[in-house]
Amino acid sequence: MPIKSNDAQDNGYHGVKTVVVPAAGMGTRFLPATKTVPKELLPVVDTPGIELIAEEAATLGATRLAIITAPKKQEVMRHFDEFPELVRTLRARGKEEQAVKVERAGKLIKPVSVPQEEPLGLGHAIGLAEDTLDDDEQFFAVMLPDDIVMPATVMGEMERVRRAVGGSVLCAFEVSREQTADYGVFDVEDTNAPGVKKVKGMVEKPDPADAPSNLVATGRYILDRKVFSALRRIKPGKGGEIQLTDAIELLIREGEPVHVVVHRGTRHDLGNPGGYIPACVDFGLRNEQYGPALYKDLKDIIARYEAEL
Repeated sequence: MPIKSNDAQDNGYHGVKTVVVPAAGMGTRFLPATKTVPKELLPVVDTPGIELIAEEAATLGATRLAIITAPKKQEVMRHFDEFPELVRTLRARGKEEQAVKVERAGKLIKPVSVPQEEPLGLGHAIGLAEDTLDDDEQFFAVMLPDDIVMPATVMGEMERVRRAVGGSVLCAFEVSREQTADYGVFDVEDTNAPGVKKVKGMVEKPDPADAPSNLVATGRYILDRKVFSALRRIKPGKGGEIQLTDAIELLIREGEPVHVVVHRGTRHDLGNPGGYIPACVDFGLRNEQYGPALYKDLKDIIARYEAEL
């Protein structure tokens, strides 16, 4: 199926304004650390994951970050406060670099809190954000804070596909056939655009032998506003949860275009220690201040580890 420019999309086209960030989860994969500290505030080097998401959203051109929060996780929103006393103290002590870091989050994008009283699935969380969109917003973005995608350019690529063909556009990664059992897997067909596939359906965590492809969903979405209607019309699944996958399946059945952009970069899962540790190493090695010493320390650590095997 060819990807062609859609004049109706091009004329008067406006980019992503609102990015929805579901952040109401309990962080069970990261216990006991998340008993008192929301996982979205765990630092990657010295920057919390939620701030990395805000930076990516601002780079995309969005102006509003709709953060889905639980009643007992307001610390996530507080990270975007101004902290004037702390900033004054740092500047009085000549610590300008630290003062700028403290101010940075609040200057990136406007955060809006959207409360979720109980965890009822990703689809439910996204549906709560409908009222935060302006009337003229025909689509919006979703970024899952557990997922860090490098380089952070995939959302821009997805927006260009949306501009060309409309509908919803998701991010896909290639995994081994054995790993498909852990993900939502796309059933796709080719288009004339490299790295862009049309989605015919999705299968949630299939047996590897039954997986329709090795392209799996990750935490980046550009969703047409029609998804809110679909979310209201699907039935709750296991545990009474409303699943985004079911809403996307409904849109596909109703003839709405859904595509994926296959991202060839790196993805880190900050939601569990097994993904968080490599993320810290990856970002740390690229940090001008810490990278050189970290590189040497890692080589020494690995050498000692291998000697003990």
